Amino acid sequence: MNRLKYYSFEVVIEKEEKDKGYYAYSPNLPGCFSNGGTIEEARKNIREALESHLESLAAGAC
Repeated sequence: MNRLKYYSFEVVIEKEEKDKGYYAYSPNLPGCFSNGGTIEEARKNIREALESHLESLAAGAC
């Protein structure tokens, strides 16, 4: 039986200095970052980046 696990990660979204968009990253997961043209887009993209990052970490742990 496959059980669902829920994790909580801090995410920071900042206005990009030299661009119109937003930069998003998780301080708890170095190397996991994304961006987007709006805050909502950056939030969606960092969620996808977190999922991919965690899947990669889990695959390497096996």
